[in-house]
Amino acid sequence: MQRRSVLILAGLTCATSLAATIVMAHGNEAGKAEATIGNAKVTITYGRPTLKGRDLSKMIQPGQTWRIGADMPTTIESDADLDFGGTRVPKGKHVLLARMDAPGQWSLVVSSQPVAHYSAAAKLAEVPMQVESQPNSAEEMTINLSGEGGNGTIEIVWGTQKLSASFKAAS
Repeated sequence: MQRRSVLILAGLTCATSLAATIVMAHGNEAGKAEATIGNAKVTITYGRPTLKGRDLSKMIQPGQTWRIGADMPTTIESDADLDFGGTRVPKGKHVLLARMDAPGQWSLVVSSQPVAHYSAAAKLAEVPMQVESQPNSAEEMTINLSGEGGNGTIEIVWGTQKLSASFKAAS
């Protein structure tokens, strides 16, 4: 019985190590953005992909929902409710996705599910994103989170694109 327990424990340890190796195999750095929006402490956690010579405009098609970041779902976590375009998102941890509605038109989607399991029922909120072209290309994707009083802004910078969306602390 004791030997069986040791074997099971050894097997679980190996499986955990293998899973960690697979997740880290892509070599993308982890990113984190934090800000205080009103009374809410907000954190976005994401993987930072690099372009590696790819053309962003050819990586996603209009109508397609995109997993922001790499390796793992990009999440937003808050210790208080937030308001995205008039829709209340409860405190807790949720997934951030982006959808290209048409070339140059993007939406930020707050979801209860990652893109692989996403459906309209998983959408908690959706807001339009402002799109700006940048003169210099950013090789590694970066998410910035800033707050001024009760208002917050999420910026996603990658390649020559900067996408930004606004939200606020729920009242």
